[in-house]
Amino acid sequence: MKDYFKYLFLFLSIFAIFSVFVNAENRRIIPLDMFLIIDASQSMENPKSEVINWINQRVVDQILMDGDRITIWLAGDQAEVVYSDTISSDLSKNEIRELLRDLETRAASADFSGALRQLQGRVSNVPNRMSYSMLITASAEGLEPLLSSDTRGLLRWSRSERSERWQVFVLAPEIGPMVQQAASEFIRALE
Repeated sequence: MKDYFKYLFLFLSIFAIFSVFVNAENRRIIPLDMFLIIDASQSMENPKSEVINWINQRVVDQILMDGDRITIWLAGDQAEVVYSDTISSDLSKNEIRELLRDLETRAASADFSGALRQLQGRVSNVPNRMSYSMLITASAEGLEPLLSSDTRGLLRWSRSERSERWQVFVLAPEIGPMVQQAASEFIRALE
């Protein structure tokens, strides 16, 4: 019987510690600057509802919190900012959901390069804020001009998540200059 209580106590202790970590993981205290670039070309027309549902679930519901800033670009024939604001309540999130639901995806091409140039101008290393950038596309052809532009280096520091009909690139535009600076400092230290 002693062993039973010992194991019960051990199990409850582990469960309590685990639940604290799970809850702590879900609370972010550093504000976020979210940059979202969405393909507005015709290739996005078929998977649009699937993509919008993913953005709403993953970004709007799970990531964004009060105090976070979000900027959304539509990458159509020309990139344009369609939303930029600070999340202040569930009303802000509902406004984003509505905007996403009504997005037009009829452009002949996707100007990802233009959106990324604008993004680079907005991303800053503001102390006590995190940046998170996502590019969502439904067309490999849409990425081709990006790969031959001056912004191609941004994909070097990315990871991607794929669906059957679309793909998300999580970008880190601020990492490239930081890596170059660290490499320069390392080489100077060797001299």
